[in-house]
Amino acid sequence: MERGGARGFLSPFAHFATQAIHAGQEPEQWRSAAVVPPISLSTTFKQQSPGQHAGYEYSRSGNPTRNCLEKAVAVLDGAKYCLAYASGLAATLNITHLLKAGDTIICMDDVYGGTNRYFRQVAMKMGLNVVFVDCTKMECLEAAITPETKLVWIETPTNPMLKVIDIQACADVVHKHRDVLLVVDNTFMSAYFQRPLSLGADICMYSATKYMNGHSDVVMGLVSVNCDDLYERLKFLQNSLGAVPSPFDCYLCNRGLKTLHIRMKQHFHNALAVAGFLEADSRVEKVIFPGLPSHPQHELLKRQCTGCPGMVTFYIKGNLQRAAAFLKGLKVFALAESLGGYESLAEHPAIMTHASVPKEDREALGISDTLIRLSVGLEDEDDLLEDLDQALTAAENVGMAGEDDKATLLLICLRPALENRTLSKPTLGSQESSLCC
Repeated sequence: MERGGARGFLSPFAHFATQAIHAGQEPEQWRSAAVVPPISLSTTFKQQSPGQHAGYEYSRSGNPTRNCLEKAVAVLDGAKYCLAYASGLAATLNITHLLKAGDTIICMDDVYGGTNRYFRQVAMKMGLNVVFVDCTKMECLEAAITPETKLVWIETPTNPMLKVIDIQACADVVHKHRDVLLVVDNTFMSAYFQRPLSLGADICMYSATKYMNGHSDVVMGLVSVNCDDLYERLKFLQNSLGAVPSPFDCYLCNRGLKTLHIRMKQHFHNALAVAGFLEADSRVEKVIFPGLPSHPQHELLKRQCTGCPGMVTFYIKGNLQRAAAFLKGLKVFALAESLGGYESLAEHPAIMTHASVPKEDREALGISDTLIRLSVGLEDEDDLLEDLDQALTAAENVGMAGEDDKATLLLICLRPALENRTLSKPTLGSQESSLCC
């Protein structure tokens, strides 16, 4: 990675690091002139007279610590406004409440399992229509839009197949139709690598649990917009629905933003090294990483992003037994769900994050028994590569199990990930996960 940014990608967003550290953090806003914004735990605020307050009245409606975070994220997204929520799905819920019964949502067919589950099993029961479309193909998106369509939901790159969607092209199609909103889930990219609003999106949202916070210790959602009216509607819903984050979580996420630019550069560096190592290894069938020239949408990624995050998926040669042996053999990578923290994680989508998707549907999506998803963290590059190498060696020494061994392998090797979980059977073609992200 060159000093000015990743070669061939968009130039880094100007003043990003300075804004991450200073935007919304002005010491003058506090009587104490604290350089680090304090944590305001109070749920209520004294009024000078009935109805006259100093900007805050009740912490669900507004909180000084949350306000600092929202101001900072808005600047980093190139937005006028940002709103914080109790989780990424809480943000999704609030956005969906912009619609009414009878309206239609078009959702990318390869999408985060929690989004899929909410749309299919909650939103549709509330009278919304949801259709799943391959939004990498503009002709499919255009054909799906009807007079009832009010919202198009995409994420790029997708989870776990890492497809890249042309945001500007989607915006051009969507905005030919009146009153249709384009939402981009920017969780994988973070504000450092991608600004959906500048590419034509109406709403940029995150599970800030991932890269934006970056420390695997906060569950939070964020929504950024430029439109005044859209902000006022979402602000009303934020207060009315009440799914707001705690002041302490806002403090932690605000602190995480201060190192976002440093973390994302290192995630990219390490992921590029990991992807390159895996792609050259004969024990690996295929690597999916948008930062590699071998990715079918690599050039698109470079046109709309400043870099690439630490998400790598790959197919190990063999079968489920070898995939399980590889995951069990890892020492630096932890076998765990979620992503975007400083620590490296590995998971098995077919068993963990996409366990509730029927086998035939998983195979259609490419989520096979040999697919492994990595969230590459900030450890030393050599240690990560050595860990992958020794785990691949351990897996290579494991015999090839037959179909009859799979149930046993699930219980013995990966049962802890499934304990105490209730998996609801999804509709055919769903990519829904009943587990985590």
